[in-house]
Amino acid sequence: MARLLLAPMEGLLDDVLRDVLTRVGGYDLAVSEFIRVSGNLLPQRSFVRVCPELARASRTRSGTPLVVQLLGSDPACLADNAAQLARLAPAGIDLNFGCPAPTVNRHGGGATLLADPEQLFRIASSVRRAVPAEIPFSAKMRLGVSDTSLTLDCARALADGGVVSLVVHARTRAEGYRPPAHWEWVARIGEVITQPVVANGEVWTTADYQRCRAVSGCRDVMLGRGAVADPFLARRIRRLAAGDEVDDDRSADWQELLPLLASYWQQVCGKVAPQHAPGRLKLWLAALRANFVEAEALFVAIRPLRTLAEVGRRLQQHGVVAAARADQQADAG
Repeated sequence: MARLLLAPMEGLLDDVLRDVLTRVGGYDLAVSEFIRVSGNLLPQRSFVRVCPELARASRTRSGTPLVVQLLGSDPACLADNAAQLARLAPAGIDLNFGCPAPTVNRHGGGATLLADPEQLFRIASSVRRAVPAEIPFSAKMRLGVSDTSLTLDCARALADGGVVSLVVHARTRAEGYRPPAHWEWVARIGEVITQPVVANGEVWTTADYQRCRAVSGCRDVMLGRGAVADPFLARRIRRLAAGDEVDDDRSADWQELLPLLASYWQQVCGKVAPQHAPGRLKLWLAALRANFVEAEALFVAIRPLRTLAEVGRRLQQHGVVAAARADQQADAG
């Protein structure tokens, strides 16, 4: 059976949004934001702080298993931290070779490592030796730094280093998030390694999902920005796979989204400093605008607001709080 994975998205798709999106359903697995490893052995509380799901058997509240992602460039240090993380029994450990952020790449992490397949092998093999065999060990990569000249070498290096699966974001670092995603290169990777390959990039609709699978030849797909912009995408893909009639009309989804927005806001307020909470809500609403006209109106109404009280009142005016209360009463009943 084909799997759907929820992607890591630094600064946005944290444990709160993972909770909300996996509650809608459709995901077999979620991957955490990266935990940076840069020379020290992190205490276990550092892993739990980023991934509180580790205290719940490495699952979201709705039961979706969570794989924890590490980012770094030193094989020995990554191995030591992977061994430390393994003691918390994560659903899996993943290595990040895909982040294009300059702040990460300047320190030798993320996608910049794709310039050196031999270093990828050293990292992967070192971590593989440190991680118990019963814990799945995977990696995520892009197609390269600025071109695809080393794409297949990088994939082989990670496969030879011991990963049991490989997620491929089908763009180079230089391409960032600009379309298109080169799914045909994911197919080429699948031809040169024996491990399962997961396609990632530019899946916004059920039609995109079908084209991605057809071009990449992959059974499994990871959803990222498309899932954030449309929280019901994974569920519609599941219905499509079950043979149901599915379209991408989202007009009926807004009422179901309102209590999820309320839950997100409540959890964010409990997690981050008051001055940062409005910005987190605005960030998600900005993504939702692509699919929901109501999200556009709510984003415009909230954009100038700075305090929790102001945002709370505006959410109430737009029916978010009322929808949450009705949802809670239905659950209680």
